[in-house]
Amino acid sequence: MMEEEKKDLQKPEKEEKESSGLAVGLAIGLGLGTAIGAATKNLGLWMPIGMCLGLCLGMSFDSRKRKNDSKDDGDDQPQA
Repeated sequence: MMEEEKKDLQKPEKEEKESSGLAVGLAIGLGLGTAIGAATKNLGLWMPIGMCLGLCLGMSFDSRKRKNDSKDDGDDQPQA
């Protein structure tokens, strides 16, 4: 029995890496801002606009994820 417990303790459990929605949104926004800025030859304007839009997009990703994570666990009992 002790050997089984030792084996269980030695096995590294795979943890899912959760990407931050903020980082993903910022990367998307900055990429789009840079592309538009390069096309219009006005990087100084479009990079900050892309960053702001990306931050807003990332915040919405995070809020959706938190909303889905805090859902009820399936217990249909009324809360007192």
